[in-house]
Amino acid sequence: MIQCQLKLRPSKAVERKLDGWLWNLTGVWNWGLKQIQNDSSLKYADLTAATAGHASRIGLPAVVLQATLADVSKSWSRCFNGLAKRPRLKGARRRLSSIPFKDPIRLAAGNRVALPLLGKLRHHRQEIPQGRIKCGRLVKRASGWYLCLFIDAQRKPIAVRSERTAVGIDPGFSTLLMLSTGEKIDHPRELRRGAPRLAQAQRGGNKALAARLSERIANRKKDRNHKLALDLVQRFSTIYFSKDNLKGMSSGLFGKSVTASNHYQLRQMIRYKSLAGGTEFVEVGSSFSTRICSICGAVAGPAGLAGLSVRHWECSGCGAQHDRDVNAAVNTFNVGAGRALEARAA
Repeated sequence: MIQCQLKLRPSKAVERKLDGWLWNLTGVWNWGLKQIQNDSSLKYADLTAATAGHASRIGLPAVVLQATLADVSKSWSRCFNGLAKRPRLKGARRRLSSIPFKDPIRLAAGNRVALPLLGKLRHHRQEIPQGRIKCGRLVKRASGWYLCLFIDAQRKPIAVRSERTAVGIDPGFSTLLMLSTGEKIDHPRELRRGAPRLAQAQRGGNKALAARLSERIANRKKDRNHKLALDLVQRFSTIYFSKDNLKGMSSGLFGKSVTASNHYQLRQMIRYKSLAGGTEFVEVGSSFSTRICSICGAVAGPAGLAGLSVRHWECSGCGAQHDRDVNAAVNTFNVGAGRALEARAA
């Protein structure tokens, strides 16, 4: 399954119609949540039976109303199974931002896509993967309307280099990534570069501009992670990635650094690109990776928050000089390679 996003070019009348759909679907979403909250035995079939014939009364396609109720039912199921948090009601502060279409979507000639009750909408020219479009979702963002297509197609294999090796990677905040080979990947710091203009828009009360600038920063980080993940998959046959507790870090002193680095998104991109590039991706625990000497194994590195400022240290066991980040990346490689050998031996 491949997801492809199209930037739409709707007219003002279509935009007003879509905004009206979002308003009505907000009521549908909240009604469905309340119904399941009052009676947890209700299923998707019960919700659709209770709303039969109501789609035409509020000017919505029936498939859109049914797909929204399916999302409500799925969100509660994930909550009951402990896979997600409890779904919340939508309103002015927490808006509904997407319109689902569960039926196949047809592409028309001339960079157009056909949607129920909307006709043929224009979109910006781009390459669309060949395959059967199973469903779609209209998403409203600060920069406009997008159509997310879910296409039943095979991902193209990633062209890799002839000579590839294994590598250990330690993520960081001052340096984005440190490789066990000694290579440092600098941090572009998109958030820091865009923060002054964003702060100016927020102080001026321009919510639309602030939202657009926030989306632009997020797009830059996503583009950076896509390119970096592709480069790593092409260069290395096995990637051992240090898995930090990002949730715990973000709730402490490093919240802004975690947001700026976006390491979780990078890990996810490397994982799914590895499948198309034939790369083995292994996540390794990061416990004591900066304190353990990568040569003798002694736990002699600086500890605590005060030790974070110590970037170079000497091992008290063997006297080796270590760069803090390089040592952590080498330890990540050693642990990952050791686990791989144990798994193969078993």
